Amino acid sequence: MKYFLRFLAITSFWLRMLRRAISGGNRCLKAGILLLLALCLIPAALWGRGRSRGSIQPRCPSRLNDASFLMRPASRCDDGAPFLVVLVTSSPDQFESRSAIRQTWASERWFGEARAVTYFLLGHGRERQDWIEWEGALHREIIQGDFDDTYYNLTLKVLVGLEWLCCYCPSATFVMKTDTDMFINTDYLLQLLSRAPRSNLFTGYIVRSAAPIREKTSRWYISKEEYPGETYPPYCTGTGYVLSTDLACRVWNISGTAPVFRLEDVYVGMRVAELKVEPVPIHFKPVFFSEGAPFSICSYRRLVTSHHVRNFEKLLYWKALQDSVGERCPGDS
Repeated sequence: MKYFLRFLAITSFWLRMLRRAISGGNRCLKAGILLLLALCLIPAALWGRGRSRGSIQPRCPSRLNDASFLMRPASRCDDGAPFLVVLVTSSPDQFESRSAIRQTWASERWFGEARAVTYFLLGHGRERQDWIEWEGALHREIIQGDFDDTYYNLTLKVLVGLEWLCCYCPSATFVMKTDTDMFINTDYLLQLLSRAPRSNLFTGYIVRSAAPIREKTSRWYISKEEYPGETYPPYCTGTGYVLSTDLACRVWNISGTAPVFRLEDVYVGMRVAELKVEPVPIHFKPVFFSEGAPFSICSYRRLVTSHHVRNFEKLLYWKALQDSVGERCPGDS
């Protein structure tokens, strides 16, 4: 936002100068100012044409019925592969949530040589699209697909994120999918993943033998035509799960041959089961919580996900964790 305001201030200054030149009849000054304005505005116009006016095609074949990107940031893999890519599903109007996450657990994190980077996944912003384009230009971590941003397109949103990963950042080791109402202890997750298998890994809050909800009034209603089985394959809840990149790209590769199932976490579990891979815990103690975990410094140091965390709580929890670095907790070795 500060760069946007600076751009407006500079543009306003030169427009005032141009107005004075026109009123004073100074042709040389007027020509010089017009040239400077052109030099400032041409790159912005080219950015708008390249980033917003037309869809951006991936460098590898799409598996999503030719779905394309509206916005695709330059990969942060070019200067060295990230160890972990975090993909956060967000909606166009969640500007405050994205801001809170950027200030806390989405800031670039390191564990030794392992680096974590975060991107936000969105569909089309409609009346908010101009603001999203400015936000994307400023932060360069928004991946936007060319589809309506609705709850029932959540699976498509996640697959667009996996497509970006596999086409533009395949050198990453792991990928995590999560949501904007989550608190993620990225530092602890990096620590756990540093000791985890780097191939065929699928982990999170594991659900086994869950039955489809047949009640039509439920948000998660699934008809027998959509899924005739009595139980779903094992899956990890969409609040936060991790796949090794090799497995994530195999899921993406077979996604074009399977109908898009609107429960995103179940869909990923289906595809992982199709690949004959089982979800596994990453620690002998629970570290992924699909509900909100009461906050304490010591408990949040040893968890990966906590759900239903509000924006101001993210800021408070993160500051408390950062301020307490070096303090010991019971059980610390």
